[in-house]
Amino acid sequence: MSDASPERVPLRADLADVTPYGAPQLDVPVRLNTNETADPPPPGYLAEVGHRIQDLELNRYPDRPHTALREALGAPFGLGSDQVWAANGSNEVLLQLLQAYGGPDRRLVTFRPPYSMYPELARTTLTPVTEVDLDADFSLTVDVAADAVATHDPDVVFVASPNNPVGTLVGHDAIRALHDRSRALIVVDEAYVEFAPDGASAIGLLEELPRLVVSRTFSKAYRLAGLRLGYLLARSWVVDDVQTVRLPYHLDAIKQVAALVALEQTPAFLEHRERTAAERDRVHATLAARADVEVWPSAANFLLFRTDVRDLFDRLLERGVLVRDFSRQPRLTGCLRATVGTPAENDAFLTALTEILDDVADPTAIPSTSPTTAPTGATR
Repeated sequence: MSDASPERVPLRADLADVTPYGAPQLDVPVRLNTNETADPPPPGYLAEVGHRIQDLELNRYPDRPHTALREALGAPFGLGSDQVWAANGSNEVLLQLLQAYGGPDRRLVTFRPPYSMYPELARTTLTPVTEVDLDADFSLTVDVAADAVATHDPDVVFVASPNNPVGTLVGHDAIRALHDRSRALIVVDEAYVEFAPDGASAIGLLEELPRLVVSRTFSKAYRLAGLRLGYLLARSWVVDDVQTVRLPYHLDAIKQVAALVALEQTPAFLEHRERTAAERDRVHATLAARADVEVWPSAANFLLFRTDVRDLFDRLLERGVLVRDFSRQPRLTGCLRATVGTPAENDAFLTALTEILDDVADPTAIPSTSPTTAPTGATR
């Protein structure tokens, strides 16, 4: 049936050539492509959630302002519920911010390489977006930050710290430069900050910088990617504004209970961070020891690395290791990103990578002819 058929309503013109966003979900032994935490939630968590949801009145709508959850989210930072907002993953938090402060007559500035959802969110909200290159080592300096806002006069700025896909942190001086030299809402996306050294978070700047918003997620360090919960911390007027664009009862009752239980068990949920950081540093050291691999330092639970092997993604997949392919992205030619998994998963990745690189270096090796098992057209 052609697109011109009267039985079909045409898709919005600007979406006609868009492929749905998402990394491949493949059944392979080692999945290191979506930055999930390898460890499941701590023992007893699901049982406690199951116990508490027995008392829910699911025939009734959930607590629309989710006040109890917002109070619990803000308490560790000394913030009241009026400075906290939660949604279905940090992606929905960012979407709601663009719905409130973006649009066709507003401009979003991001920094390249960016989290790949930023342009998707901008397109969805019809917000023009400008990508500004990070420094040569993928860091955001004060000069780059100041020049970006002076040149483009944005209404909203998204900056990830640690950066995804690189893993670099953004210094507080650069965040101040973005804020103080612009009129924009400055959104610091801290999806991975729990893996970074103490003091990396921008939350301590909230009182100093009135147009600062910090976004966080339960999908990474909290090991609850399947829960889909994110939140923001900001001035109360931001929380008031996003409520003008949120859907009614957007946060379901079961999710609110599950999040509250997780917050009560925070030490147990986050106890893996030192192990994860140690594994990250071990894998980094192994990669950095090879002359044929370039790897970037990371404050997150993943590593970005570059080789000269054009089909490395496919070769790893043939060996049962799924990573994320950024090799065709601007400034990331030849780059792949690997999540830090369990020690066994990391060893499997390193073994597969070593075999491939050694085969390529051996002029007598027979090139691989196996077809890729990645789905056609998938976003890696």
